[in-house]
Amino acid sequence: MQIERIQQGRQRRKWRSRKNVFGTSERPRLSVFRSNKYIYAQVIDDTAGVTLAAASSLRLHIEHGCNIAAAKAVGVEIAKQAQQVGIKAVCFDRSGYKYHGRIKALADAAREAGLAF
Repeated sequence: MQIERIQQGRQRRKWRSRKNVFGTSERPRLSVFRSNKYIYAQVIDDTAGVTLAAASSLRLHIEHGCNIAAAKAVGVEIAKQAQQVGIKAVCFDRSGYKYHGRIKALADAAREAGLAF
């Protein structure tokens, strides 16, 4: 019961922010999902409905995939993959999470690795 309320609140915040964040082919959307075990990031072109790049702490085989160090590693990896595809700028979609902790660490690492947003 309590978990459902938390998930519904995050879903409402996500919908509210997604009204303004839209990924185009020139500037795709960097979407983040955070679970209790792992953190995931995707670069998405919403006009074509295609995922251009994806990275996660699960795929990187990080032992403790839910901490700030793992989020930084995922941020660097998603920036590398995006640059291989030819993407230099993205719009950041925090998916209803606070811009704090793991989400902020992932965003800062992606910026330092060369993504502009």
